[in-house]
Amino acid sequence: MELDPDERASEGKIADQHIRQGALVRSLSSKLLLLTILFVMIAEVLIFVPSVANTRVRWLQDRLNTAAAAGVVIDGMQELRLPPMIRDDALMATGTKAIALRKDGMARMLVSVDMPPEVTHQYDLAAMDPLTAIMDAFDELLFGGDRIIRVYGPVAGNPDLMIDVVVEDAPLRQAMLSYANNIFWLSVLISVFTAGLVFFAINRMLIRPIRRMTMNMQEFSGDPENPSRIIRPRPVTDELGQTEQHLADMQLQLQTTLRQQRHLADLGLAVSKINHDMRNILTSAQLISDRLASLADPMVKMLATKLLRSIDRAVAYSGAVLAYGKAHEAEPRRRFVNLPALVGEVRDILIEEAGPSIDFTTEMELGLEVEADPEQLFRVLFNLCRNSVEVLKADLDTDKTIIRRIVVSAERTGGVVEIWVSDTGPGMPEMARKELFKPFKGAARAGGTGLGLAIARELVTAHGGQINLVDPADNGTTFCIQLPDRPVPIDKFRARG
Repeated sequence: MELDPDERASEGKIADQHIRQGALVRSLSSKLLLLTILFVMIAEVLIFVPSVANTRVRWLQDRLNTAAAAGVVIDGMQELRLPPMIRDDALMATGTKAIALRKDGMARMLVSVDMPPEVTHQYDLAAMDPLTAIMDAFDELLFGGDRIIRVYGPVAGNPDLMIDVVVEDAPLRQAMLSYANNIFWLSVLISVFTAGLVFFAINRMLIRPIRRMTMNMQEFSGDPENPSRIIRPRPVTDELGQTEQHLADMQLQLQTTLRQQRHLADLGLAVSKINHDMRNILTSAQLISDRLASLADPMVKMLATKLLRSIDRAVAYSGAVLAYGKAHEAEPRRRFVNLPALVGEVRDILIEEAGPSIDFTTEMELGLEVEADPEQLFRVLFNLCRNSVEVLKADLDTDKTIIRRIVVSAERTGGVVEIWVSDTGPGMPEMARKELFKPFKGAARAGGTGLGLAIARELVTAHGGQINLVDPADNGTTFCIQLPDRPVPIDKFRARG
Protein backbone atom coordinates (compact mmCIF):
# COMPACT_ATOMS: atom_id res chain seq x y z
CA MET A 1 0.00 0.00 0.00
CA GLU A 2 1.51 3.29 -1.10
CA LEU A 3 1.62 6.18 1.38
CA ASP A 4 0.48 9.67 0.45
CA PRO A 5 3.00 12.57 0.62
CA ASP A 6 1.77 13.80 4.02
CA GLU A 7 2.23 10.36 5.58
CA ARG A 8 5.68 10.02 4.05
CA ALA A 9 6.66 13.46 5.38
CA SER A 10 5.36 12.50 8.83
CA GLU A 11 7.34 9.27 8.82
CA GLY A 12 10.39 11.18 7.64
CA LYS A 13 10.09 13.62 10.56
CA ILE A 14 9.71 10.72 13.02
CA ALA A 15 12.78 9.01 11.54
CA ASP A 16 14.79 12.24 11.77
CA GLN A 17 13.69 12.65 15.39
CA HIS A 18 14.81 9.11 16.20
CA ILE A 19 18.13 9.74 14.49
CA ARG A 20 18.65 12.95 16.51
CA GLN A 21 17.71 11.16 19.72
CA GLY A 22 20.13 8.34 18.95
CA ALA A 23 22.86 10.85 18.11
CA LEU A 24 22.16 12.66 21.39
CA VAL A 25 22.54 9.43 23.35
CA ARG A 26 25.76 8.60 21.53
CA SER A 27 27.12 12.14 21.71
CA LEU A 28 30.24 12.95 23.66
CA SER A 29 28.27 15.29 25.94
CA SER A 30 25.85 12.53 27.02
CA LYS A 31 28.66 10.06 27.58
CA LEU A 32 30.56 12.65 29.62
CA LEU A 33 27.52 13.39 31.79
CA LEU A 34 26.79 9.69 32.44
CA LEU A 35 30.42 8.89 33.18
CA THR A 36 30.67 11.82 35.60
CA ILE A 37 27.57 10.62 37.50
CA LEU A 38 28.96 7.07 37.52
CA PHE A 39 32.38 8.10 38.82
CA VAL A 40 30.90 10.32 41.54
CA MET A 41 28.63 7.44 42.59
CA ILE A 42 31.64 5.13 42.78
CA ALA A 43 33.40 7.69 44.98
CA GLU A 44 30.29 7.89 47.15
CA VAL A 45 30.22 4.10 47.45
CA LEU A 46 33.82 4.11 48.58
CA ILE A 47 32.81 6.62 51.26
CA PHE A 48 29.56 4.80 52.08
CA VAL A 49 31.15 1.44 52.95
CA PRO A 50 33.33 2.60 55.88
CA SER A 51 30.70 5.13 57.02
CA VAL A 52 28.07 2.38 57.41
CA ALA A 53 30.56 0.28 59.37
CA ASN A 54 31.36 3.28 61.54
CA THR A 55 27.64 3.90 62.13
CA ARG A 56 27.22 0.33 63.40
CA VAL A 57 30.24 0.63 65.71
CA ARG A 58 28.95 3.95 67.11
CA TRP A 59 25.50 2.45 67.72
CA LEU A 60 27.02 -0.47 69.62
CA GLN A 61 29.34 1.85 71.53
CA ASP A 62 26.40 4.04 72.53
CA ARG A 63 24.64 0.96 73.89
CA LEU A 64 27.72 0.03 75.88
CA ASN A 65 28.07 3.56 77.26
CA THR A 66 24.39 3.69 78.21
CA ALA A 67 24.59 0.24 79.83
CA ALA A 68 27.79 1.25 81.60
CA ALA A 69 26.11 4.32 83.10
CA ALA A 70 23.18 2.20 84.28
CA GLY A 71 25.56 -0.50 85.50
CA VAL A 72 27.53 1.91 87.65
CA VAL A 73 24.29 3.03 89.32
CA ILE A 74 23.11 -0.54 89.83
CA ASP A 75 26.54 -1.60 91.07
CA GLY A 76 26.38 1.13 93.71
CA MET A 77 23.05 -0.27 94.94
CA GLN A 78 24.34 -3.86 95.20
CA GLU A 79 23.64 -3.94 98.98
CA LEU A 80 19.99 -3.35 98.27
CA ARG A 81 17.63 -5.73 96.64
CA LEU A 82 16.68 -4.22 93.24
CA PRO A 83 12.92 -4.13 92.76
CA PRO A 84 11.71 -5.77 89.48
CA MET A 85 10.18 -2.49 88.28
CA ILE A 86 13.47 -0.66 88.55
CA ARG A 87 15.28 -3.56 86.90
CA ASP A 88 12.83 -3.55 83.96
CA ASP A 89 13.10 0.21 83.62
CA ALA A 90 16.90 -0.07 83.50
CA LEU A 91 16.76 -2.74 80.79
CA MET A 92 14.23 -0.78 78.75
CA ALA A 93 16.27 2.41 79.07
CA THR A 94 19.39 0.70 77.76
CA GLY A 95 17.56 -1.45 75.21
CA THR A 96 19.33 -4.57 76.46
CA LYS A 97 18.34 -8.06 77.57
CA ALA A 98 21.12 -8.30 80.14
CA ILE A 99 23.94 -6.23 81.59
CA ALA A 100 27.08 -7.73 83.14
CA LEU A 101 29.98 -5.92 84.73
CA ARG A 102 33.52 -7.23 84.88
CA LYS A 103 35.82 -5.60 87.37
CA ASP A 104 39.16 -6.77 88.76
CA GLY A 105 38.83 -10.05 86.86
CA MET A 106 35.42 -10.78 88.37
CA ALA A 107 32.20 -10.81 86.30
CA ARG A 108 28.82 -10.15 87.85
CA MET A 109 25.37 -10.09 86.24
CA LEU A 110 23.76 -6.80 87.15
CA VAL A 111 20.35 -7.13 85.51
CA SER A 112 18.72 -9.48 83.06
CA VAL A 113 15.37 -10.78 81.92
CA ASP A 114 14.02 -13.82 83.72
CA MET A 115 14.98 -16.14 80.85
CA PRO A 116 17.94 -14.66 78.93
CA PRO A 117 17.66 -15.55 75.23
CA GLU A 118 20.31 -17.54 73.38
CA VAL A 119 23.14 -15.39 72.01
CA THR A 120 23.90 -15.99 68.26
CA HIS A 121 26.78 -13.48 67.68
CA GLN A 122 29.43 -11.89 69.87
CA TYR A 123 31.44 -8.74 69.22
CA ASP A 124 34.45 -7.36 71.08
CA LEU A 125 34.60 -3.63 70.36
CA ALA A 126 38.09 -3.33 71.79
CA ALA A 127 39.55 -5.82 69.29
CA MET A 128 37.58 -4.77 66.19
CA ASP A 129 39.72 -3.71 63.20
CA PRO A 130 38.34 -1.70 60.21
CA LEU A 131 38.08 -4.68 57.83
CA THR A 132 36.22 -6.75 60.41
CA ALA A 133 33.91 -3.82 61.15
CA ILE A 134 33.03 -3.50 57.42
CA MET A 135 32.38 -7.23 57.04
CA ASP A 136 30.21 -7.31 60.19
CA ALA A 137 28.27 -4.25 59.06
CA PHE A 138 27.28 -5.79 55.70
CA ASP A 139 26.53 -9.08 57.39
CA GLU A 140 24.12 -7.19 59.64
CA LEU A 141 22.53 -5.33 56.72
CA LEU A 142 22.02 -8.42 54.57
CA PHE A 143 21.22 -11.16 57.10
CA GLY A 144 20.47 -9.46 60.45
CA GLY A 145 17.28 -8.33 62.10
CA ASP A 146 16.35 -11.41 64.16
CA ARG A 147 19.52 -12.04 66.12
CA ILE A 148 20.47 -11.80 69.79
CA ILE A 149 23.98 -10.38 70.00
CA ARG A 150 26.45 -9.97 72.80
CA VAL A 151 28.63 -6.86 72.83
CA TYR A 152 31.38 -6.12 75.29
CA GLY A 153 34.15 -3.61 75.72
CA PRO A 154 35.81 -1.20 78.18
CA VAL A 155 33.89 1.61 79.82
CA ALA A 156 34.84 5.03 78.51
CA GLY A 157 37.18 6.75 80.99
CA ASN A 158 37.80 3.55 82.97
CA PRO A 159 39.66 0.92 80.93
CA ASP A 160 39.78 -1.48 83.90
CA LEU A 161 36.00 -1.72 83.94
CA MET A 162 34.44 -3.92 81.24
CA ILE A 163 30.75 -3.81 80.34
CA ASP A 164 28.98 -6.73 78.73
CA VAL A 165 25.47 -6.44 77.26
CA VAL A 166 23.05 -8.68 75.37
CA VAL A 167 20.75 -6.92 72.89
CA GLU A 168 18.49 -7.60 69.95
CA ASP A 169 19.95 -6.51 66.59
CA ALA A 170 16.62 -5.39 65.03
CA PRO A 171 17.00 -1.75 66.21
CA LEU A 172 20.62 -1.80 65.02
CA ARG A 173 19.68 -3.03 61.54
CA GLN A 174 16.84 -0.49 61.32
CA ALA A 175 19.21 2.34 62.26
CA MET A 176 21.73 1.14 59.65
CA LEU A 177 19.04 0.88 56.93
CA SER A 178 17.81 4.36 57.73
CA TYR A 179 21.34 5.71 57.55
CA ALA A 180 22.02 3.85 54.28
CA ASN A 181 18.82 5.21 52.74
CA ASN A 182 19.72 8.78 53.71
CA ILE A 183 23.25 8.36 52.43
CA PHE A 184 21.99 6.85 49.15
CA TRP A 185 19.71 9.75 48.28
CA LEU A 186 22.27 12.25 49.47
CA SER A 187 24.87 10.56 47.25
CA VAL A 188 22.52 10.69 44.26
CA LEU A 189 21.90 14.39 44.88
CA ILE A 190 25.62 15.11 45.26
CA SER A 191 26.42 13.03 42.15
CA VAL A 192 23.88 14.79 39.96
CA PHE A 193 24.89 18.23 41.25
CA THR A 194 28.62 17.53 40.87
CA ALA A 195 28.11 15.94 37.46
CA GLY A 196 26.14 18.98 36.36
CA LEU A 197 28.91 21.34 37.44
CA VAL A 198 31.63 19.20 35.86
CA PHE A 199 29.61 18.77 32.68
CA PHE A 200 28.92 22.50 32.42
CA ALA A 201 32.60 23.33 32.91
CA ILE A 202 33.91 20.69 30.50
CA ASN A 203 31.19 21.46 27.97
CA ARG A 204 32.24 25.11 27.95
CA MET A 205 35.97 24.41 27.86
CA LEU A 206 36.11 21.24 25.74
CA ILE A 207 32.91 20.04 24.07
CA ARG A 208 31.77 23.32 22.54
CA PRO A 209 35.18 24.15 20.98
CA ILE A 210 35.43 20.61 19.57
CA ARG A 211 31.89 20.84 18.18
CA ARG A 212 32.78 24.23 16.70
CA MET A 213 35.85 22.81 14.96
CA THR A 214 33.86 19.80 13.71
CA MET A 215 31.16 21.98 12.19
CA ASN A 216 33.79 24.24 10.66
CA MET A 217 35.57 21.29 9.05
CA GLN A 218 32.27 20.09 7.59
CA GLU A 219 31.52 23.55 6.19
CA PHE A 220 35.07 23.95 4.89
CA SER A 221 35.00 20.58 3.13
CA GLY A 222 31.78 21.66 1.38
CA ASP A 223 33.43 24.80 -0.08
CA PRO A 224 37.19 24.77 0.59
CA GLU A 225 37.87 27.77 -1.66
CA ASN A 226 35.58 30.12 0.29
CA PRO A 227 37.75 32.36 2.54
CA SER A 228 34.85 32.83 4.98
CA ARG A 229 34.94 29.10 5.77
CA ILE A 230 38.36 29.38 7.44
CA ILE A 231 37.97 29.01 11.19
CA ARG A 232 38.69 32.05 13.33
CA PRO A 233 40.78 30.90 16.32
CA ARG A 234 39.62 32.01 19.75
CA PRO A 235 41.99 34.27 21.74
CA VAL A 236 43.05 31.47 24.09
CA THR A 237 46.41 29.79 24.58
CA ASP A 238 45.36 26.32 25.72
CA GLU A 239 45.70 23.14 23.66
CA LEU A 240 42.36 23.64 21.89
CA GLY A 241 43.27 27.22 21.06
CA GLN A 242 46.53 26.02 19.53
CA THR A 243 44.61 23.34 17.61
CA GLU A 244 42.27 25.96 16.20
CA GLN A 245 45.26 28.08 15.16
CA HIS A 246 46.90 25.10 13.42
CA LEU A 247 43.59 24.26 11.72
CA ALA A 248 43.26 27.83 10.47
CA ASP A 249 46.84 27.77 9.13
CA MET A 250 46.22 24.42 7.44
CA GLN A 251 42.98 25.64 5.84
CA LEU A 252 44.69 28.83 4.64
CA GLN A 253 47.57 26.82 3.17
CA LEU A 254 45.11 24.43 1.51
CA GLN A 255 43.21 27.32 -0.05
CA THR A 256 46.46 28.76 -1.37
CA THR A 257 47.39 25.38 -2.84
CA LEU A 258 43.96 25.01 -4.45
CA ARG A 259 44.22 28.46 -5.99
CA GLN A 260 47.67 27.63 -7.36
CA GLN A 261 46.44 24.33 -8.77
CA ARG A 262 43.49 26.04 -10.42
CA HIS A 263 45.86 28.66 -11.78
CA LEU A 264 48.16 25.94 -13.10
CA ALA A 265 45.22 24.13 -14.69
CA ASP A 266 44.10 27.33 -16.43
CA LEU A 267 47.68 28.06 -17.41
CA GLY A 268 48.11 24.56 -18.79
CA LEU A 269 45.01 24.91 -20.93
CA ALA A 270 46.16 28.29 -22.22
CA VAL A 271 49.69 27.01 -22.94
CA SER A 272 48.30 23.99 -24.77
CA LYS A 273 46.27 26.25 -27.04
CA ILE A 274 49.21 28.57 -27.66
CA ASN A 275 51.56 25.65 -28.16
CA HIS A 276 49.51 24.30 -31.06
CA ASP A 277 50.01 27.47 -33.08
CA MET A 278 53.56 28.08 -31.80
CA ARG A 279 54.76 24.77 -33.21
CA ASN A 280 53.54 25.78 -36.66
CA ILE A 281 55.37 29.12 -36.40
CA LEU A 282 58.58 27.43 -35.20
CA THR A 283 58.37 24.93 -38.04
CA SER A 284 58.27 27.80 -40.52
CA ALA A 285 61.22 29.48 -38.76
CA GLN A 286 63.08 26.19 -38.92
CA LEU A 287 62.64 26.01 -42.71
CA ILE A 288 63.88 29.58 -43.08
CA SER A 289 66.93 28.81 -40.92
CA ASP A 290 67.74 25.84 -43.13
CA ARG A 291 67.78 28.12 -46.15
CA LEU A 292 69.95 30.67 -44.35
CA ALA A 293 72.45 27.95 -43.47
CA SER A 294 72.83 27.18 -47.19
CA LEU A 295 74.09 30.72 -47.98
CA ALA A 296 77.77 31.22 -48.70
CA ASP A 297 78.40 34.03 -46.19
CA PRO A 298 80.54 32.56 -43.35
CA MET A 299 79.01 34.86 -40.72
CA VAL A 300 75.50 33.93 -41.83
CA LYS A 301 76.43 30.25 -41.76
CA MET A 302 77.73 30.52 -38.19
CA LEU A 303 74.74 32.47 -36.92
CA ALA A 304 72.27 30.32 -38.83
CA THR A 305 73.73 27.18 -37.28
CA LYS A 306 73.22 28.55 -33.76
CA LEU A 307 69.77 29.81 -34.69
CA LEU A 308 68.85 26.42 -36.12
CA ARG A 309 69.90 24.59 -32.97
CA SER A 310 67.94 27.02 -30.82
CA ILE A 311 64.84 26.57 -32.94
CA ASP A 312 65.26 22.78 -32.84
CA ARG A 313 65.32 22.92 -29.06
CA ALA A 314 62.30 25.22 -29.01
CA VAL A 315 60.39 22.80 -31.22
CA ALA A 316 61.30 19.90 -28.93
CA TYR A 317 60.28 21.84 -25.83
CA SER A 318 57.05 22.92 -27.48
CA GLY A 319 56.24 19.30 -28.23
CA ALA A 320 56.80 18.35 -24.61
CA VAL A 321 54.50 21.07 -23.26
CA LEU A 322 51.35 19.09 -24.07
CA ALA A 323 52.51 16.27 -21.80
CA TYR A 324 53.17 18.55 -18.84
CA GLY A 325 49.89 17.90 -17.01
CA LYS A 326 49.80 14.20 -17.95
CA ALA A 327 53.15 12.90 -16.76
CA HIS A 328 56.51 13.90 -15.38
CA GLU A 329 59.53 14.69 -17.45
CA ALA A 330 60.61 11.96 -19.84
CA GLU A 331 63.16 9.45 -18.60
CA PRO A 332 66.71 10.67 -19.28
CA ARG A 333 68.37 9.14 -22.35
CA ARG A 334 71.83 9.08 -20.84
CA ARG A 335 75.09 8.97 -22.72
CA PHE A 336 78.53 10.45 -22.22
CA VAL A 337 78.50 14.17 -23.06
CA ASN A 338 81.41 16.58 -23.49
CA LEU A 339 80.59 18.96 -20.66
CA PRO A 340 82.79 21.93 -21.78
CA ALA A 341 81.19 21.85 -25.23
CA LEU A 342 77.69 21.75 -23.71
CA VAL A 343 78.51 24.68 -21.41
CA GLY A 344 79.88 26.50 -24.47
CA GLU A 345 76.50 26.15 -26.18
CA VAL A 346 74.78 27.62 -23.13
CA ARG A 347 77.26 30.52 -23.12
CA ASP A 348 76.83 31.18 -26.88
CA ILE A 349 73.07 31.52 -26.46
CA LEU A 350 73.20 33.69 -23.34
CA ILE A 351 76.12 35.90 -24.42
CA GLU A 352 73.86 37.99 -26.63
CA GLU A 353 71.42 38.57 -23.75
CA ALA A 354 74.18 39.11 -21.16
CA GLY A 355 76.06 41.70 -23.21
CA PRO A 356 79.67 42.76 -22.73
CA SER A 357 79.17 43.90 -19.13
CA ILE A 358 78.79 40.31 -17.85
CA ASP A 359 81.75 37.96 -17.99
CA PHE A 360 80.95 34.27 -18.65
CA THR A 361 83.83 32.02 -17.52
CA THR A 362 84.28 28.26 -17.81
CA GLU A 363 86.68 26.47 -15.41
CA MET A 364 86.95 22.74 -16.05
CA GLU A 365 89.22 20.19 -17.62
CA LEU A 366 89.03 20.02 -21.40
CA GLY A 367 87.28 16.89 -22.54
CA LEU A 368 85.54 16.32 -19.18
CA GLU A 369 82.71 13.86 -19.77
CA VAL A 370 79.47 13.45 -17.85
CA GLU A 371 76.94 10.67 -18.34
CA ALA A 372 73.61 12.45 -18.78
CA ASP A 373 70.83 13.31 -21.20
CA PRO A 374 72.37 16.18 -23.21
CA GLU A 375 69.11 18.04 -23.78
CA GLN A 376 68.00 17.78 -20.13
CA LEU A 377 71.42 18.76 -18.78
CA PHE A 378 71.40 21.71 -21.22
CA ARG A 379 68.07 22.83 -19.76
CA VAL A 380 69.44 22.56 -16.21
CA LEU A 381 72.54 24.66 -16.95
CA PHE A 382 70.60 27.10 -19.13
CA ASN A 383 68.02 27.77 -16.39
CA LEU A 384 70.69 28.32 -13.72
CA CYS A 385 72.88 30.53 -15.91
CA ARG A 386 69.93 32.54 -17.23
CA ASN A 387 68.80 33.22 -13.66
CA SER A 388 72.28 34.57 -12.94
CA VAL A 389 72.20 36.73 -16.07
CA GLU A 390 68.85 38.25 -15.10
CA VAL A 391 70.04 38.96 -11.54
CA LEU A 392 73.27 40.59 -12.76
CA LYS A 393 71.43 42.66 -15.38
CA ALA A 394 68.99 43.92 -12.74
CA ASP A 395 72.00 45.01 -10.69
CA LEU A 396 73.69 46.70 -13.66
CA ASP A 397 72.55 50.27 -12.95
CA THR A 398 73.51 50.35 -9.25
CA ASP A 399 77.28 50.52 -9.56
CA LYS A 400 79.37 50.42 -12.72
CA THR A 401 82.50 49.30 -10.83
CA ILE A 402 80.99 45.99 -9.62
CA ILE A 403 82.40 42.92 -11.35
CA ARG A 404 79.61 40.86 -12.91
CA ARG A 405 80.74 37.34 -13.60
CA ILE A 406 79.19 33.91 -14.12
CA VAL A 407 81.49 30.96 -13.52
CA VAL A 408 80.67 27.37 -14.49
CA SER A 409 83.20 24.89 -13.09
CA ALA A 410 83.25 21.11 -12.81
CA GLU A 411 85.42 18.17 -11.82
CA ARG A 412 85.07 14.41 -11.70
CA THR A 413 85.64 12.43 -8.50
CA GLY A 414 85.35 8.73 -9.20
CA GLY A 415 81.93 8.05 -10.67
CA VAL A 416 80.47 11.45 -9.72
CA VAL A 417 80.76 14.73 -11.60
CA GLU A 418 80.25 17.92 -9.60
CA ILE A 419 79.21 21.07 -11.46
CA TRP A 420 79.17 24.52 -9.83
CA VAL A 421 77.29 27.48 -11.28
CA SER A 422 78.29 30.72 -9.49
CA ASP A 423 77.66 34.42 -9.97
CA THR A 424 78.79 37.60 -8.27
CA GLY A 425 75.29 38.95 -7.72
CA PRO A 426 73.72 40.11 -4.43
CA GLY A 427 72.93 36.54 -3.32
CA MET A 428 69.75 34.57 -2.75
CA PRO A 429 67.07 36.40 -0.71
CA GLU A 430 66.14 34.80 2.61
CA MET A 431 62.49 34.36 1.60
CA ALA A 432 63.54 32.54 -1.59
CA ARG A 433 65.83 30.24 0.43
CA LYS A 434 62.87 29.00 2.50
CA GLU A 435 60.83 28.09 -0.61
CA LEU A 436 63.72 27.07 -2.85
CA PHE A 437 62.92 24.75 -5.80
CA LYS A 438 59.15 25.28 -5.31
CA PRO A 439 57.20 26.60 -8.32
CA PHE A 440 55.85 30.15 -7.92
CA LYS A 441 57.48 30.41 -4.48
CA GLY A 442 61.24 30.01 -4.80
CA ALA A 443 61.87 32.87 -7.23
CA ALA A 444 65.30 34.45 -6.78
CA ARG A 445 64.18 37.85 -8.07
CA ALA A 446 61.08 40.01 -7.98
CA GLY A 447 58.61 39.04 -10.68
CA GLY A 448 60.11 35.58 -11.17
CA THR A 449 58.12 32.36 -11.09
CA GLY A 450 60.66 29.96 -9.62
CA LEU A 451 59.90 27.45 -12.40
CA GLY A 452 63.48 27.39 -13.65
CA LEU A 453 64.86 26.05 -10.34
CA ALA A 454 61.95 23.63 -10.00
CA ILE A 455 62.60 22.22 -13.50
CA ALA A 456 66.34 21.99 -12.81
CA ARG A 457 65.80 20.01 -9.61
CA GLU A 458 63.33 17.62 -11.28
CA LEU A 459 65.74 16.89 -14.13
CA VAL A 460 68.76 16.42 -11.83
CA THR A 461 66.76 14.13 -9.53
CA ALA A 462 65.70 12.06 -12.56
CA HIS A 463 69.41 11.44 -13.19
CA GLY A 464 69.84 10.16 -9.62
CA GLY A 465 71.74 13.31 -8.65
CA GLN A 466 71.32 16.27 -6.33
CA ILE A 467 71.27 20.05 -6.67
CA ASN A 468 71.84 22.29 -3.67
CA LEU A 469 72.39 25.95 -2.89
CA VAL A 470 75.90 26.49 -1.55
CA ASP A 471 76.63 29.51 0.64
CA PRO A 472 79.77 31.16 -0.79
CA ALA A 473 82.40 32.85 1.35
CA ASP A 474 81.58 36.23 -0.25
CA ASN A 475 78.52 37.66 -1.96
CA GLY A 476 76.85 35.85 -4.82
CA THR A 477 74.98 32.63 -5.44
CA THR A 478 76.40 29.17 -6.05
CA PHE A 479 74.53 26.02 -7.02
CA CYS A 480 76.23 22.64 -6.84
CA ILE A 481 75.03 19.78 -9.08
CA GLN A 482 76.16 16.22 -8.39
CA LEU A 483 75.57 13.72 -11.20
CA PRO A 484 76.61 10.09 -10.67
CA ASP A 485 77.40 7.68 -13.48
CA ARG A 486 74.99 4.84 -13.98
CA PRO A 487 76.09 1.61 -12.25
CA VAL A 488 77.34 -1.09 -14.62
CA PRO A 489 75.26 -4.31 -14.41
CA ILE A 490 77.35 -7.29 -13.30
CA ASP A 491 76.42 -9.33 -16.37
CA LYS A 492 77.56 -6.55 -18.68
CA PHE A 493 80.80 -6.19 -16.67
CA ARG A 494 81.54 -9.89 -17.00
CA ALA A 495 80.82 -9.76 -20.70
CA ARG A 496 83.51 -7.12 -21.09
CA GLY A 497 86.02 -9.39 -19.41
